[in-house]
Amino acid sequence: QVQLVESGGGLVQAGGSLRLTCATSGRSFKYNAMGWFRQAPGKEREFVAFIDWIGSNTNYADSVKGRFTISRDNAKSTVDLQMNSLKPEDSAVYYCAVGYYAGGGRRTLPSEYAYWGQGTQVTVSS
Repeated sequence: QVQLVESGGGLVQAGGSLRLTCATSGRSFKYNAMGWFRQAPGKEREFVAFIDWIGSNTNYADSVKGRFTISRDNAKSTVDLQMNSLKPEDSAVYYCAVGYYAGGGRRTLPSEYAYWGQGTQVTVSS
């Protein structure tokens, strides 16, 4: 059974940092691209970051570029999202996802991802 479990969310003050981790199990995704998305109350799920299967190509939403960093460890079957200089508008439930593809393109659409975690809440206070 495929599982994606996010951890590392919580409450942080504006300007602070959090590191989210997504642990995958059930099968190997070392040849799949991975992504992070987020969804705030009343809003659609939006793309945050993407990393290709080998970690050589990344892509970020403009709103997080320069503040967030996505990385992966295929040996551990994990993908991380380091979030620095957090802002109240970053508050949302954050989801990791496994892509259908190994890489290529910007992969910003939820429809390009096959498996999803349950999400972890990030709240940034002002």
